[in-house]
Amino acid sequence: MPAKIEIYDTTLRDGSQGEGISLSLQDKLRIVERLDRFGIDYIEGGWPGSNPKDMAFFKEAKKLKFKHAKLAAFGSTRRAHVKVSEDENLKALVEAGTKVITIFGKSWDFHVQEVFKTALKENLMMIRDSVSYLKAKKAEVIYDAEHFFDGFRENPEYAMKTIREAERAGCDRIVLCDTNGGALPEQVAIAVRKVVKQVKAPVGIHCHNDGDLAVANSISAVTHGATQVQGTINGYGERCGNANLISVIAILQLKLGYQVLSEKKMKELTEVSHFVAEVCNLPIQNQQPFTGTSAFAHKAGVHVNAMMKNAKTYEHMNPALVGNRRKFLVSELSGKSSILFKAKELRLSLDIQNPETRTILQKIAELESQGYQFEAAEASLELLMKRMLNKDKKFFTVKEVSVTTDHVEIENPPSRATVRIEVCGEEAYEVASGDGPVNALDNALRKALVKFYPVVEKIHLTDYAVRVVNSQAGTAAKVRVLIQFQDEAGSWRTVGVSENIIEASWKALIEAIEYKLMKS
Repeated sequence: MPAKIEIYDTTLRDGSQGEGISLSLQDKLRIVERLDRFGIDYIEGGWPGSNPKDMAFFKEAKKLKFKHAKLAAFGSTRRAHVKVSEDENLKALVEAGTKVITIFGKSWDFHVQEVFKTALKENLMMIRDSVSYLKAKKAEVIYDAEHFFDGFRENPEYAMKTIREAERAGCDRIVLCDTNGGALPEQVAIAVRKVVKQVKAPVGIHCHNDGDLAVANSISAVTHGATQVQGTINGYGERCGNANLISVIAILQLKLGYQVLSEKKMKELTEVSHFVAEVCNLPIQNQQPFTGTSAFAHKAGVHVNAMMKNAKTYEHMNPALVGNRRKFLVSELSGKSSILFKAKELRLSLDIQNPETRTILQKIAELESQGYQFEAAEASLELLMKRMLNKDKKFFTVKEVSVTTDHVEIENPPSRATVRIEVCGEEAYEVASGDGPVNALDNALRKALVKFYPVVEKIHLTDYAVRVVNSQAGTAAKVRVLIQFQDEAGSWRTVGVSENIIEASWKALIEAIEYKLMKS
């Protein structure tokens, strides 16, 4: 077993090609600095010369002081029938000034003839000339064998010739790419075993996820001799994405015993996963293995009961190893064990014999039958439990509230809300406008509260989701509104349900403010 598996991150290049991702120059620099601190070995910055943003990135990246990672520039081999010294792509790679340069070349004869429209022999010369040219510039050269597994399947002799050509030219690493993302783990294993036997250069793997096997294929490659894995944080990338480095790192180190990161850095895995998602302006999938909020969440009463006796019953590993945490969800499917665990988490005094335990469970089941969903709104759940146990506090009373939206036929019609509240016998009346009725209500409520509770100025709404509960009722259907607020300390979610979307939103909004005041 190798002492170290190298991790090569291509979030800034391959990952940014994913739908919905558009990284600014500052975004890219923030991600680079965080991945360097995290302990990633190689960070691919982009394709110099392909666009002004990447050119600006490499210029700014020269000012960074890397603690661990090597920055790589990415490009292709020279063009067909063009002198290597005259190829603009290779010139841009050298001018990027990185210590590592990664270039890809064609391994599949079909691509050489159909895309390049050139001879197979010319493609071999393109690989050799390009690697030799870059090595002469004193760069560490990683050769990405594009479409290697397709080429190996259809013309294995030629696919092997392409990587031998790169090795003879002096490349430092050969990376086998499942560019179409359709390979299977056993096919990867067969190909990697053969390559490892026939080349002396270290071998890497680069998988796409079109068959939902990118992580499995990457692991298969490592167990058969690959020593570098390329991929992206959270699996971002074009089409179905790339190999998810979050899962790859966790499996290699925690399941298979390979050395990837220090134990301390492994505990940052969840934070890094969420950091990159935030910068990319994408929500983390709750069910994402290892780092999703539901990765170690337990809901069914039987499961929770067993978990309280021994966590190994329904968890494959300790969530703390990757910086995540265990969650027990409370819903109509929960048993008393879920309520007891939640109460313990909230430092509320309950036990199995306490009749209030059953009362709380019955209330939750009743509300969820009406459309509430507490597993996605833990702040509302905490408020509910404390109210039922008489552990809550009344911070304010709403005396009057109204909201209007005029001229709905125009684009982005303004809304206006009025709110009158009472705090300890003193009243406040405020009017505020907003982009839509919910925003207007939020503005008016906080405007009224701020002189009593200055902390409300520091919170802001970050998510607002509406779902129809009983669609068969048509426009009279109940709707469930989930609201998420955030401040410098964290985020929390609340829920409201009503046939009136404004009323449902108001219920969730009130609870979001009450929760913050309770925590403060």
